[in-house]
Amino acid sequence: MNDLALSVRLARPEDAADLARIYIESWQDTYAGTISHALLAAMSLKGHTARWQAAIKGNDRGAVLVAEDATHGAIGLCSLGAVRDGGLGFDGEIYTLYVDPAFLGRGTGRTLLAGAFEVFKDRKLRSCLIWAHAKNNACFFYEAMGGRRVATRTTRLMGELTPEVGFGWKRLATKKQTRTTQS
Repeated sequence: MNDLALSVRLARPEDAADLARIYIESWQDTYAGTISHALLAAMSLKGHTARWQAAIKGNDRGAVLVAEDATHGAIGLCSLGAVRDGGLGFDGEIYTLYVDPAFLGRGTGRTLLAGAFEVFKDRKLRSCLIWAHAKNNACFFYEAMGGRRVATRTTRLMGELTPEVGFGWKRLATKKQTRTTQS
């Protein structure tokens, strides 16, 4: 069921609390049973709101996008910028892509990914990398959207050693190509 009227835009500082809520709820939904309950429960709206405000204000180094629906408001977020690990041959990196758990499966992730690719193209970046927790169901989404598994690593996520998978797009889909793959 995709009855949403979605749009994607650059986030504004006043979006920070909504983005923090989406981020926290997404983590608590996605990582329950994977990351310790104590760490997930300790995520604070106040702390994450400040973090998102800083990310939005510092968008000269990257960009923060918000997906919103005409009825429900902000329901997804994406942060992106230059690739942080240049050893894999990608230009841009999507640092975060989260959708309010109540709106999963309704096109928000796809819309955010397409919006991120457009920002990369505007900035003359031709390829993209996304790192995902190896046990995150988003891995299936990234593959369905054309991402290829290009690397693995172990990093620290909230203090815990965490296996991650890197998904890469050597050539970013245009809006027309994205629409074609949806049909």
